[in-house]
Amino acid sequence: MKKIILGIAVIALTVTGLFAKEAKKGKVQKVRVAHTNYYVPYDFVNDKGESDGFEVAVLKEIDKLLPDYEFEYYPTSDDDLLIGVLQGKYDFGTKGIWVTEERRKKYTFPKNPIGASVIGIVVRTDTTDKIHDLPSFAKYSGKLVPIGAANAQYTVIDEYNKANPEAQVKLIAGDQFGASDGYVWVNEGRYDAFVDIKLSFQNNVLKEGAPYSQYKDKLSYITYKGIPTWPIFNKKQQKLADAYDTAIEKLISDGTVSKLAIEYFGEDISALLK
Repeated sequence: MKKIILGIAVIALTVTGLFAKEAKKGKVQKVRVAHTNYYVPYDFVNDKGESDGFEVAVLKEIDKLLPDYEFEYYPTSDDDLLIGVLQGKYDFGTKGIWVTEERRKKYTFPKNPIGASVIGIVVRTDTTDKIHDLPSFAKYSGKLVPIGAANAQYTVIDEYNKANPEAQVKLIAGDQFGASDGYVWVNEGRYDAFVDIKLSFQNNVLKEGAPYSQYKDKLSYITYKGIPTWPIFNKKQQKLADAYDTAIEKLISDGTVSKLAIEYFGEDISALLK
C-alpha cells in the first residue's frame, strides 16, 4: 500500500511539474519586431530570405537573454515601421534610427542605443590638404549644402556650431535634397561640403557599381563623429524597453556588441560614441 501511495505521489509531482512548465511556457510573450528590409548592413533580408544585419543580430542575442520574451521579426519599409510601432502593430522597431525630440513624443526610447551611425562631410578631394575636420572646413569657407531643418543632421551641425563659436560652419535650413544633389553641388563648387552618413557615401560613391562612382576620385569623406542609433518602442512597451536595456548592457560589457559590429561593418563603430 505504501508503494502504491508513493507511486501516486511521484506521478502527481511529475504531472504537477509538467503543468508548471507548460504554464511557464504559456507566459512567454511574443514580441513583434519590425526592421527595414534593405538597409545593409544594419537591417536587411539576406539571400536566404532571413532577417539579417547588425541590429537584427544584436536583437537575436538580446532575445537569448530574455526567457520571458520571444522575438518575431517583420522586414518592412521605413514608413510601415514608424507608423506600425506608433499604432501598436509592432511592439518595437529598428532601422538605424537617430533620436529627435519629435520622435521622443511618439515613441519610448530605451536608455541604451543599439549601435551607431557614422556622420561626416563630403568634400572635394583637391581640398583635403586644407580640410580635415569641421573646424578646418569652417576656416576654409564653411559653405555647407543646406540641410532640412527637420533633419537630424541639421541638429548635429547646429550642436557643433554651439560648441564651437569660433569655428562655425554656415548652417542654412533648406529643402530636403537627395544625396546626388549634394555630391553634384560639391563637385561643381557651389558648396564646399555636404553632410553625409559614411555608409551612404560608401554605397553611393565608393562601392563597385555605385550610382555615383564617377565622383570616386573627385570626392572624399571626412568622419566627424558617431551618432547613436536606437530601437523605438510603442509607448505601452516600457517594460519591454527596460528588459532590452538590461540585456544589451550585458552584451556591451561582454564584448558581444563590438564583435558583431566588426563582423558587419569591419570596425567597431560603437567606439566612436565614446
